[in-house]
Amino acid sequence: MNITDYQKQFTEEDAVGWDAIDAELLKVYPDQKPKHFAPILHYALGGGEPLDGISVYKSDKQTSHFHFVTYGFSELYYNEKSAGGDFSKCGFELTFRLKKESDDDNINWVCNLLQNIAKYVFTSGKWFEEFHFIPANGPIRSDFETDITALPFVQDPELGKIQTPHGEVTFLQMVGLTTEEYELLKENPKTYETEKTIEKLKANNELLITDLSRK
Repeated sequence: MNITDYQKQFTEEDAVGWDAIDAELLKVYPDQKPKHFAPILHYALGGGEPLDGISVYKSDKQTSHFHFVTYGFSELYYNEKSAGGDFSKCGFELTFRLKKESDDDNINWVCNLLQNIAKYVFTSGKWFEEFHFIPANGPIRSDFETDITALPFVQDPELGKIQTPHGEVTFLQMVGLTTEEYELLKENPKTYETEKTIEKLKANNELLITDLSRK
């Protein structure tokens, strides 16, 4: 999209990139209004949470789970300088799927995790691509008994990637790995080894839903 078309189609009141994300999510969840988490004070104004928002959908596909989607790694608002770019800002948004437990619907910790990852990205200037992986430096959920201690990034099986007026956005899904799986990857941190690990998980878990009880 060139700047002239951009100016004709949008105004400074439009959340151009945000609307593009919402349009894609509407295809997957046409009848659902998500739970949305937004910081009280915007990061640019001194707030401590870099992401502008996190939407959480409930899904019963494969097994009952929560589907988290971030807003903030890509260009969300009207910005003529970003019009027609190859990639929208960082070029990705993060997603995460958490298996729903009937006795525990606490999901705030996932939002904290996503905000902490955003802090790392925005302060370091580094970003993630498919099949990168990081340690959680302990259990992925603190004060909770789980052997999930690392996170690779893969393309979200349902959302994939989209073209927005600001450029391409890939929905990168974080997937929980056990300590053993992470140690094996750490010994041989090649992209194809991460791919092999993901394909092995997909055999019984096509949507790559993170189950905190998995050993």
